[in-house]
Amino acid sequence: MTTAQELDDRYGRTRRRRLPWIIGIVLAVVVVGYFSWSTITQSMNSVDADDLGFEVTDEHSVEVRFQVSGVAGKDVACAIEALDEEFGVVGWKVVEIPASEAHSRALTEQVKTVAEATTGLVNSCWVA
Repeated sequence: MTTAQELDDRYGRTRRRRLPWIIGIVLAVVVVGYFSWSTITQSMNSVDADDLGFEVTDEHSVEVRFQVSGVAGKDVACAIEALDEEFGVVGWKVVEIPASEAHSRALTEQVKTVAEATTGLVNSCWVA
């Protein structure tokens, strides 16, 4: 007569070890938690900038209108560029925008140029 242990050995039924499963689950929870927190933190500090238009004032300046949205209560900085007809940078300016409780704000900035610009735009914005 065979014992239960002999049958388990014959048919590959062994006691499952729970420790590796517990460690794996804990690691998975930690990794998911880390990436979730990183995503939330990054989205809280993201700034969106939209170009609203530009006007070439004269051959040495351009006026750029843009909207900044995404952060309230934090200082923001934006890099504004003026480009010529070959898309070369002929002027740029970093604008520091003080904190406000508004979610989005429309702004206008004057950018000095070394040659006549054909366009003005916001390159990027970030939390200062």
